[in-house]
Amino acid sequence: MKRAILLMLAGLGLMGAMIPSAKAAEKDQEAVFTFTGPVEIPGQVLPAGTYVFKLADPQTDESLVQVFDKSESHLYGTFLTLPDSHLSRQGTAAITFEERPSGAPEALKAWFYPGDKYGHEFVYGTK
Repeated sequence: MKRAILLMLAGLGLMGAMIPSAKAAEKDQEAVFTFTGPVEIPGQVLPAGTYVFKLADPQTDESLVQVFDKSESHLYGTFLTLPDSHLSRQGTAAITFEERPSGAPEALKAWFYPGDKYGHEFVYGTK
């Protein structure tokens, strides 16, 4: 757990400014993240930019997360996630990163809605 938080902090340092913010209804856990460098999500690498993360169907399934562009006009994908937890609740949306080889883009491990101790860990296939 400490490693994930350290990776998040290390990732922030490597990526420059990542600006998390939350908006919209709490039930879909919508959060907006801005990345200043490329970020890997399962199956693809997102270029630097602003992205919207939210639950695909908060009424029936909290394990499906969707990632959109800033205007929510382009869906990058719907992803299966597993429950993940923070040591403490965060007042803002937060992201943790997986370790990757030097020179590879940061890989998004999990994201957490503001105030929630439990978040959504992305599932990557084997390489």
